Amino acid sequence: MYLLGLGLVLLAMKYLEIGFVAAWDWWVVLIPFGLAVLWWFWADSSGYTKRQAMEREDARRKARIDKNREALGTLSRKKKG
Repeated sequence: MYLLGLGLVLLAMKYLEIGFVAAWDWWVVLIPFGLAVLWWFWADSSGYTKRQAMEREDARRKARIDKNREALGTLSRKKKG
């Protein structure tokens, strides 16, 4: 996501001819977009994206269970303190 943001900023600077980026070649400005595509390909093919999603779901599930246990008063004294 950071690469995409960087690419958009560089693209805007190049298009509007702002600062030192105006003198760069277009291929240099477009490099972050290519790197973002490579990152997304790697993240999807390696399972990184799925692992991150599963960790977020597990954290939400654990928080929900803890909240329900606390509401019922079944949490152990160790976790309350």
